[in-house]
Amino acid sequence: MTDYKAPLMFIAGEWTRGSGQPTEVINPATEEILSSLPRATADDLDRALASAQKGFERWRSMSAEARCDIVMKGCRILRERADEIAPRITLEQGKPVGEAKLEIIRAASIVEWDVNEGRRAYGTIVPSDPGFNRFGLRLPIGPVAAFTPWNFPISSPGRKIGAALGAGCSVVIKGSEETPASVVALVECLLEGGLPADVINLVFGEPAMVSSHLIASPIIRAITFTGSIPVGKHLAQQAAAYMKPAVMELGGHSPVIVFDDVDPAVVAKQGVAGKFRNAGQICTAPTRFIVQDKVHDAFVDSFVTAAKALRVGNGLEEGVQMGPLANPRRLQALEGFVADAVAKGAKVAAGGNRIGNRGYFFEPTVLTDIPEDADVINLEPFGPIAPVIRFSDFEEAIAIANRLPYGLCSYAFTSSQARSYELAHRVESGIMSLNHYGTSQADTPFGGVKESGYGREGGYETLDAFMITKFISQKVSV
Repeated sequence: MTDYKAPLMFIAGEWTRGSGQPTEVINPATEEILSSLPRATADDLDRALASAQKGFERWRSMSAEARCDIVMKGCRILRERADEIAPRITLEQGKPVGEAKLEIIRAASIVEWDVNEGRRAYGTIVPSDPGFNRFGLRLPIGPVAAFTPWNFPISSPGRKIGAALGAGCSVVIKGSEETPASVVALVECLLEGGLPADVINLVFGEPAMVSSHLIASPIIRAITFTGSIPVGKHLAQQAAAYMKPAVMELGGHSPVIVFDDVDPAVVAKQGVAGKFRNAGQICTAPTRFIVQDKVHDAFVDSFVTAAKALRVGNGLEEGVQMGPLANPRRLQALEGFVADAVAKGAKVAAGGNRIGNRGYFFEPTVLTDIPEDADVINLEPFGPIAPVIRFSDFEEAIAIANRLPYGLCSYAFTSSQARSYELAHRVESGIMSLNHYGTSQADTPFGGVKESGYGREGGYETLDAFMITKFISQKVSV
């Protein structure tokens, strides 16, 4: 259960340690060093870029069906190895091993959907004058640079890799330096499935250097990033400087509007499962519980009871429901959020403290009576803190939900169909779940509005950023 495979980079068809100064991979549950991690130099990145150009020429020339067959075989291998790979995810990221296994299966589903969409990348036929043919071709844009975070270390790379490969593009992917073994496992499975070696290159390194080097390269034709809003804005500016299209899946601060025509105990219990999954380190996590006056107190009571009952511990242990935070930065941030909220008048209904002094564990936390200027309801907490806010009427709920610059995901609970219609149209988010805490699947679009980014992953839009539509006008005879 505790075997951890030391990660390597994959550059120009070879697994390599590269030329850069290695760094350490830390187990967030024990603070022990798992492995050293290779990091790329500029020369390593140039080799990866040259390889990606070569791989693109080969991959684009294959039929969509042939590409699909290869990637689907790799996904079958990934599914077969889920039990083997899941503990590695837990060791380097912290989430319970059961959650890690589900993430692996989800990653396979995402890649499978994306590559199959490549078989449906239809062009257009335009009605023409006699003697002419006019049509649009959907063609791969070219090598893609992908940047992925640590919170979903195999499904997030899956979204990037699957869409690029499905479109007929090669990809240079920079995995997270904190959770490298997960993306290594995904690349291994795809290669064993028959993916030509130059079609994918995997690197790690100093994030700013790697991103600026890859984005500036004329070989790279499109960018895809999942991560924080500040970093996303910086990368978007770099991409814009070279007129390169980008998909930006950034942070959020998802509102959960609970009206008084639903059972608050049921919604609260479900909310605890959604809020504290992956220790709250999810960009689509429910983060601001906006609860109508009549059911507010009952909701808080049920939520607190369920939160206190969660078993927190090492994700490799049986029965653990919430693991540690992924790194010490999150501990410091959460302690700051709680201290700021309390100083401004908020009440701690549950939790609020670090657990122990070894490992990055933090109590499932519930805050109430929170003033509007508290950081925790203005900045993405990205951790196991659940602020609960009162509202009185529909318009107030909409105003609270929409007042922040974020717009990735939202949730609402009501038994009114008319109200559901208004919520769907008026809450500003790229994703909305009504009367449940689910978000998106492989076959549904995923992405935000406002500062939560642009572009969509999943659904029939999943290949859009990685393909061009080329118009052809042909005179039949000269």
